Amino acid sequence: MAIHFFNEESSYKLKHKSALKQWLKAVAAAEGFKIGELNYILCNDDYLHQINVDYLQHDTYTDIITFDHSEKKEVIAGDIFLSTDRVIENASIFKVHVFDELSRVLVHGALHLMGYTDKSKVKKTEMTAKEDYYLAKRTFDGK
Repeated sequence: MAIHFFNEESSYKLKHKSALKQWLKAVAAAEGFKIGELNYILCNDDYLHQINVDYLQHDTYTDIITFDHSEKKEVIAGDIFLSTDRVIENASIFKVHVFDELSRVLVHGALHLMGYTDKSKVKKTEMTAKEDYYLAKRTFDGK
């Protein structure tokens, strides 16, 4: 059971890795899951765009793509790619701290692996409420 953070074509320096790992494990536990092998890959827009084109046939920029590798129903595992370029820009648009937006995207990817989806307006509202709930429970501040 491990959470790993990697950088691919991104110079973003992730702070509070240990605290983030504990928080994400607590989120999983609260949802009735355990963490298997979970890899977060921080990358730039171009890198994630190419993954979007190659694997999902979507020619668009996005902030996150999640690949589920779970083999057991109660254990989440996967690769979660997130664009630090999108996170930084979205933080500016939504007038929030970059670390808070990054935390939102990290938990968003984990929630996808737990079965949450954002494909409809109702589901997106439900998922955003979960993100807000767990962000409020985060006991450390990355600012």
